[in-house]
Amino acid sequence: MPLCSVFRKKETDMKLTKTITILLALLLLTLTGCQLVEKRPCQPDLSGIDRIVEEEIEKSNIPGAVVLTGQGNKVLYWKAFGHEVNEPFQEKMSKNTIFDLASVTKPVATATSILILVDRGKIKLDDYAGKYLPAFACNDKEEVRIRHLLTHTSGLPAYTNADELKNAFGTPCPDKVIDKICNLKALSKPGEEFRYSCLGYITLARIVEIVSGDNIDDFSRENIFAPLRMKQTTYNPPASKEKNIAATQIVEEQLLRGTVHDPLARLMGGVSGNAGLFSTANDLSTYCRMLFNSGKWKRTKVLSPESVRLLTTVQSHDRAYGFDVNSSYSWVKGSYAPENAFCHTGYTGTSIVCDPESKVYVIILTNRAHPHDKGTSKPIRTKIADIVFSAYK
Repeated sequence: MPLCSVFRKKETDMKLTKTITILLALLLLTLTGCQLVEKRPCQPDLSGIDRIVEEEIEKSNIPGAVVLTGQGNKVLYWKAFGHEVNEPFQEKMSKNTIFDLASVTKPVATATSILILVDRGKIKLDDYAGKYLPAFACNDKEEVRIRHLLTHTSGLPAYTNADELKNAFGTPCPDKVIDKICNLKALSKPGEEFRYSCLGYITLARIVEIVSGDNIDDFSRENIFAPLRMKQTTYNPPASKEKNIAATQIVEEQLLRGTVHDPLARLMGGVSGNAGLFSTANDLSTYCRMLFNSGKWKRTKVLSPESVRLLTTVQSHDRAYGFDVNSSYSWVKGSYAPENAFCHTGYTGTSIVCDPESKVYVIILTNRAHPHDKGTSKPIRTKIADIVFSAYK
């Protein structure tokens, strides 16, 4: 065979091999449902979130929102919608808007702080609350343990009248709030009933202060937020950050913007175990990733793997020692999140849902209490959760 014919045959064979390789690759991509776009791995279509949030704003259920969802270290979706202030003026929401987290404070600051102290051997979950707060051990509360407070099974009432305390003692009056809780009579025996209680977490924060010498603000900042570089997460954010904070309710003609919404937390001077923490979606995503990584983030250890397990898996009455898993409050997970996904909500319109198996998390921050506490965040929470977790079912 002439030499030129040999070269032509080799060239033809090479082209044929290349064509077959490309066709096989395209076939494989088609079968797995992926598209060949800039060599990026395929991910679920989350564009439907835009429509859901926009509809909720149009219905006046919320003034605005920031939604961030990710998987492991990868952000899948992060957008801001609407306004962080609607009345008496308007300011647009940004992806880095700071929100009053309300009860999301409970797991992120208070329960995490308690478990750090457990890791350090400073307290035990089976310790009686009265060991640290002797005045608490009365009125059928003598047998209440730390773990009962964490799981809302202490027997404490859900709340107490903040206006009565304010009228009697002025504001702030943190010690008077603690005295009130200590003197309350238990409504049930410890461990007997689940009753979601802000009072239990106010008590836990005081125990953190008694044991460590630092209030929950200083302790959580030094041991959780600073190590994780959650720079926008704090109690009582400074006035310099006010223009970056989503407003909540207008109370007595005062716009709450950087002042905690919860009445008891205001009596506690903004530093409380049940509410008072302010943060951003981006900061909270770092916290979620720390939990997925057995208590570590990069080279920083915040919790032991055992404490992460206690914080995020069922311990009593479908609650973990901080997060909810399958109690009546877990509706926020929607219809498709796995049974062992953990979650928590905040009254102002904030929520976190995390699936430890897929390492997918959904953070929804709204200011639904702005301006007159008439909004609702339930539809946006469940609809977005369904979009995200149905994609990973």
